[in-house]
Order: sequence, then structure tokens, then C-alpha cells
Amino acid sequence: MNVFLWILAGVLAALFLGAGATKLTQPRSKLQKNMGWVEDYSDTGVKLIGAVELLGAIGLILPAVLDIAPILVPLAATGFAIIMAAAIVVHARRKELPLAGFNAVLLVLAVVLAIFRFGPNAF
Repeated sequence: MNVFLWILAGVLAALFLGAGATKLTQPRSKLQKNMGWVEDYSDTGVKLIGAVELLGAIGLILPAVLDIAPILVPLAATGFAIIMAAAIVVHARRKELPLAGFNAVLLVLAVVLAIFRFGPNAF
């Protein structure tokens, strides 16, 4: 089970690292081509979301690898679950159901990681 949780954390970290870096490095006008939802948010809001995703991705891996405050791993996963729940609401309001479905999958994966890292497979 531990190997599965490491793989799950790695996949989620890679996805959120890429998403966060994209939001931080690209101007909002360029992001609008592939992420229509950014038109509902300010430049600062989009950059803030990107920063949170980037820091959360780091929080999924680094604390466990370094064995410094490994409780941060399930906390980061819980944070991603909250972010994905909010993303589902945003995409549902915009009638972007395929994107809401993708966010629902990420939500479930983040919840699984959080539950198991808080519980029986904690570090």
C-alpha cells in the first residue's frame, strides 16, 4: 500500500506542479485559450491559485522524503481536495462538465491519499 500511496502522491504532485507553474509563468491572456475560467478571476487571483498549487505539490513529496513534518503530506492532499471541490463548482457554473469530471477524479485521488496518510499508512 505504501508504494501505491507514493505513486499517487507523485502523480498528483506532477499534475499540480505543472498546472501551478503554468499559471505562474503565463499571462492570463494566454491562459484564456485553454483555461476559459481565468476570465472570471483577476491576474493576481490566477497567480495565487498557481502558487498554492505549486506549494501544495511540493508539500505532497518533500516533507516525507526529508522526514521533516511528514504530517504536511496529508494536509497538502486535504488542501488539494478542497481546491478541487471549488474547481468543480467553478466548472459546473460555466457548464464545463468534462473539466468538472476531471477535477472530480483528482478530488477522489486527493481524498484517498489524505485518508491513508492520516490513517493506517501514516509515515
